[in-house]
Amino acid sequence: MAAGSLRRFGTVLGAPRRGSLYFRGSPCVFSTAAQQRSTGDECGPEDPRDEPKHPLSDCALEHKAIKLEEQVRDLTERYRKALADSENVRRRTQKFVEDAKLFGIQSFCRDLVEVADILEKTTESAAEEAEPSNLSPTLKKIYEGLSLIEAKLQSVFAKHGLQKMNPVGGRYDPYDHEIVCHVPAEGLQPGTIALVTQDGYKLHGRTIRHALVGVAVESQE
Repeated sequence: MAAGSLRRFGTVLGAPRRGSLYFRGSPCVFSTAAQQRSTGDECGPEDPRDEPKHPLSDCALEHKAIKLEEQVRDLTERYRKALADSENVRRRTQKFVEDAKLFGIQSFCRDLVEVADILEKTTESAAEEAEPSNLSPTLKKIYEGLSLIEAKLQSVFAKHGLQKMNPVGGRYDPYDHEIVCHVPAEGLQPGTIALVTQDGYKLHGRTIRHALVGVAVESQE
């Protein structure tokens, strides 16, 4: 076909687009390299981040929530038990420390009350010798001095929580008293304490030495 005819044919059909050829009135498009690159970029593989996510079903979410609630309850219960155990240990430790402070002198007090026994007996002996019939000023001064020492000693005992028992007339208690004899009940109820042969002592309410006592019983005719 002559060049002039081709130009006329192109004029009739319309001017061809750059980079494209037409055959027999049907457009056959051949993209240029730049268009191919652009098309390739637009039609490339999809971004995996744009893929739709599959959310968990309502049933699975509910099951997971229930499981988490159970775990929270279990951990809360464990925490409460651990807290209670810790508080118990703290209280026991504190009680142990307090008892150690209070009763740390228990052995020393047991030895000291024996000295108090000797002093008491000596004072009683001096009192018998210092009766009005005996006008010895020396014995009188000794008796007064021993009485003052005994009173001061009992005051020191009381200051540190050490007290002498006074069980005469009271009921027998095996935790505080030790029976050494029985005596006829004369004006006393059977089972009550009639006499004391050795004083008992308590340290902050705890018996450190039992009182040796005689208990009244009904006389048998």
